[in-house]
Amino acid sequence: MAEIRVNPTRMELKKLKGKLITARRGHKLLKDKCDELMRQFLDIVREAKQLRESLSGRFEGVYSMFETAAALTDPKMMSEALMMPGAEGELSVGEKNIMSVYVPTFDFRVPNAGEQGGAGYGYAFTSGELDEAVRAVSGVTADLVHLAQLEKTALLLCDEIERTRRRVNALEYIMIPQYERTVKSITMKLDENERGSQTRLMKVKDMMVKAQIEARRDRDGYEE
Repeated sequence: MAEIRVNPTRMELKKLKGKLITARRGHKLLKDKCDELMRQFLDIVREAKQLRESLSGRFEGVYSMFETAAALTDPKMMSEALMMPGAEGELSVGEKNIMSVYVPTFDFRVPNAGEQGGAGYGYAFTSGELDEAVRAVSGVTADLVHLAQLEKTALLLCDEIERTRRRVNALEYIMIPQYERTVKSITMKLDENERGSQTRLMKVKDMMVKAQIEARRDRDGYEE
């Protein structure tokens, strides 16, 4: 992996060390975020799975109820009853924040359902099986809306987990190693330059000492 191309100076070394510290801190924060997102994602997926299985069983029961009602109710009367407009449902849409991910919230209600469970017909000329089937359908609608909320939330969290994981990998396998390698390289170059400077200073000092000794010898010889 290539190093970052910068001038090997102490100022650049200080800057790179600061960036390395920031990158390591950012890596830890993103890793913690990814772990927490994954935990919440798995919780939501488990809840959605349980709700889906429950709805599947309840829909089988509703289908069985309608089959029984169809067998016991006059077809024309049943058709007319089901075509009658029932109570209107209200769907409130909002959002909430999960680890900086905005996910939708759905709240479904039937304000005027009353005792008839949202059915738009009277019970006088219909069978009890049909009435129970209609009430059962009204009962699962809110859970269907909640399942849609869970599945949409899971998709959004999955996308954010993938994005966060890519950023974690970029820091862990590209940026941090580049910073570490460049810091090490500049440190070695600066140490080498410092050793070279010390060697040159020692040579200059030796030359000065030799010059002083020779000058003293010359002076002593002249005095004799």
